[in-house]
Amino acid sequence: MEYKKKLIEVALPLEAINAEASREKSIRHGHPSTLHLWWSRKPTAAVRAVLWASLVDDPSSHPGRFPTPEAQQAERERLFGILTELIKWENSNDDEVVQRAKEEILRSTDGEPPALLDPFAGGGTIPLEAQRLGLAAHASDLNPVAVMINKAMIEIPPRFAGKPPVNRKSRGAEAQAWEGAAGLAEDVKFYGTWMKEEALRRIGHLYPTVQDEHGSERPVIAWLWARTVKCPNPACRCEMPLASQFELSKKYQVHVQPIIAEGSIRYEVRHGEEAPQGTVSRRGASCIACGTPVGFAYIRGEGQAGRMGTRLMAVVAEGEGGRLYLPPDAAHVHAAQVPRPEDYPDGPIPHNPRDFKTPNYGLEGFADLFTNRQLVALTTFSSLVREAQAQAERDALAAGMAGDDVPLAAGGTGAKAYGEAVAVYLAFLVDKLLDYHSALCSWNISRDVLRNTFVRQAMPMAWDFAEANPFSGSTGSFESMLSWIGKALLALPAAGAGYARQSDAQSDLGLRDIMVSTDPPYYDNIGYGDLSDFFYLWMRRSLQHIYPEMFCTMLVPKGEELVAVPYRFDGHQDEAKGFFEEGMLRALQQVYSYSRDDVPVTIYYAFKQRASAGGEGAASTGWETMLTAIVKAGFAITGTWPIRTERPARNLSLDSNALASSIVLVCRKRPEDAPVGTRRDFTSVLKRELRPALERLRGANIAPVDLAQSAIGPGMAVFSRYANVLEADGTPMSIRTALEAINEELDLYFSQQDSELDAVSRFCVALYTQFAFAEVSFGEADILARAKNVALGKLAENGMVHAHKGKVRLLNRDEISARADYRSTWLLTQQLTRAVERAGAVGAAEIVSQTPSQEVEKARALVYWLYTIAERKGWAAEAYAYNSLVTLWRDIQAKAGELGGQAPKQPVLKEFW
Repeated sequence: MEYKKKLIEVALPLEAINAEASREKSIRHGHPSTLHLWWSRKPTAAVRAVLWASLVDDPSSHPGRFPTPEAQQAERERLFGILTELIKWENSNDDEVVQRAKEEILRSTDGEPPALLDPFAGGGTIPLEAQRLGLAAHASDLNPVAVMINKAMIEIPPRFAGKPPVNRKSRGAEAQAWEGAAGLAEDVKFYGTWMKEEALRRIGHLYPTVQDEHGSERPVIAWLWARTVKCPNPACRCEMPLASQFELSKKYQVHVQPIIAEGSIRYEVRHGEEAPQGTVSRRGASCIACGTPVGFAYIRGEGQAGRMGTRLMAVVAEGEGGRLYLPPDAAHVHAAQVPRPEDYPDGPIPHNPRDFKTPNYGLEGFADLFTNRQLVALTTFSSLVREAQAQAERDALAAGMAGDDVPLAAGGTGAKAYGEAVAVYLAFLVDKLLDYHSALCSWNISRDVLRNTFVRQAMPMAWDFAEANPFSGSTGSFESMLSWIGKALLALPAAGAGYARQSDAQSDLGLRDIMVSTDPPYYDNIGYGDLSDFFYLWMRRSLQHIYPEMFCTMLVPKGEELVAVPYRFDGHQDEAKGFFEEGMLRALQQVYSYSRDDVPVTIYYAFKQRASAGGEGAASTGWETMLTAIVKAGFAITGTWPIRTERPARNLSLDSNALASSIVLVCRKRPEDAPVGTRRDFTSVLKRELRPALERLRGANIAPVDLAQSAIGPGMAVFSRYANVLEADGTPMSIRTALEAINEELDLYFSQQDSELDAVSRFCVALYTQFAFAEVSFGEADILARAKNVALGKLAENGMVHAHKGKVRLLNRDEISARADYRSTWLLTQQLTRAVERAGAVGAAEIVSQTPSQEVEKARALVYWLYTIAERKGWAAEAYAYNSLVTLWRDIQAKAGELGGQAPKQPVLKEFW
């Protein structure tokens, strides 16, 4: 049966969606991500666009109303206008904008929009945005932390929407309208403030103030510590600091100066001088007293033997006009010397060698990641959650709420359930404190603020760490965390049906004839279960009495978690791969049974292609396993969209050249009469359809790092339309083989650009491909130059190559002319890349404003090819440079337009070589 095509299967305003999604990553106030940390959340703008466009008909589905291509495009532009307004963060709760979007959904679904399920709900963006668009939202996840995040966003707020706050202070205030979750947010703020005041009364003495130079008392923001071990040199044996750096602030030009005297070390704070080098690098450590090199093996041994200590190096306080950096004193050292509390939660840190480094150094339990003072504070706050809950329940009864004793977990809406609802958000507050109050936090010397635990999706070892003051009012304080949660609550839609439950994705939830949109695990990219144990232990302590079934296990259940982590299979990658593929197939077969026929399923996926260890080509295992599951489950891919969902500035190493986009795979149930094709059929259609798709992707300014995975979508759309693709011997073609064919077409696409380049650029690209900027013998270079019909002597004269004593090399970007020169596409590309490296978009814009547009476009096309070369050769810095240029392209164009200027005429190319 033919179904109406949805907008997402035909066209999207991709540039507008990506611009909003990218902008949203820097928005904090009121954003749902500030309610509780979760990894790799999708931007609300991208999700909102995907859901809406999956429900709204494309105009081509109504030829009676829109009989011509022109009429259809005009209607599409109208729909794009609605969507472009809908995805703006400022319009998230704009009644007029959201209602206009809802009306289009109702029109396309005959007034009966489907419910939505996300079986890998995670951070909850998809169910939340479905609820915002008027759909009943179902969220499920195996992970209790993820389930609680979804409950806090889509299940609890609608239950108490429109109710006034119950606390005594607000009850006595002037009557006002409390829309959405405003009343609940007000109560969370009130009881959270009470928690802070009560905690300050109980443990405030552990957080002494400091005196400034005028004798005034100043609140401490953080204490800066270094881990220590005994120097292995028998003649020294000092307590050597393991510090990655001694600099404290770039703005204030402050650093710690270790003072060595008679075998001991003390620390002073100095201004204006150059800071000494840190004592730990990737190669190991060195003793600051005697200079003895100290390997990591020795440090690990000391840590595992329980002989790793800590020393206070400096204190950061709130000064009169900024930060105040002071040396440690005995009072502050003494204040930190408290015994561990008796009732702190703990559990073993997984021996996951990729993501967790602390067990190597003796920090084997999650409690080891905190100082004793931090554990005292966190247990105090966690215990106060239940006390605040009891207060909120009493006040709710006094305010007239039902005393029916039906708990929140059973669907209650009375006083008991309300007190428990307040406790959920206060428990989230404790979890937010965890992220800023561990001994893995660090001090940001560029911004003079605390850096949280999860700067990235791992737990690396922290040699020097910052211990924050929860009562300071600065970054990481209780007060600031409470403010984040209140603002996030206010921004939630708090309307409509929402259901969150704990379940693995392979189990049948009993739902049918619904819409499914999901963001499944990306093979082995993130170990959600392992990472979330950090929060689960404390959430369990705070909320087990409210959700006993949810928190019945000591740690997050991981046996059925669909991630391919070899350490869970004794290091066997094949077993991890098989587990993921089988589990994902069962999960997508469930999705097939849930989904209705007239609405497409959308699946987000992002996994960087990489060469396999077995040398079986460049098809990525992550993509192979996911696509295999999609096709075997009975789906055909009808559309693919690269959506910018990952934060470009996230803290990853340069070598990673991390993806910036997810591919949204739009899937329909494959028709039962789908044809069987041959390899010839597949490759013929692939050649015809992939090149135009790649042109569209490049035109949409997809970053080079994303292009290879973006090409998978249109390629697999060809493959999956067949019931089977048969090889010459009659056996079905594997997904791996199909991916290799797609990569071959991608290579052919780039290699065909060679004929479009000028001769000089063809020579430079060929030389670069083989040697980058390294030297090669004159003979080899000359043979290549003759093949490309250029003269090495002329290239040297014109500043393209360096030739000396029988050796030739390409001039690197720091050596080429600074003057905009577009006589060679290669030279222009290198000038643009250098400009971005040195001055960002502004520097490149100056060159673009002086260059004919057709030459600029040739350079942009070449950048994709050069990125691909560098990536495959493992030249990480080169790949990063080219990717940065394309990522900034829209900004460059905008700034070039502002600069204006008349582009010079095209030069005569023969004068160049």
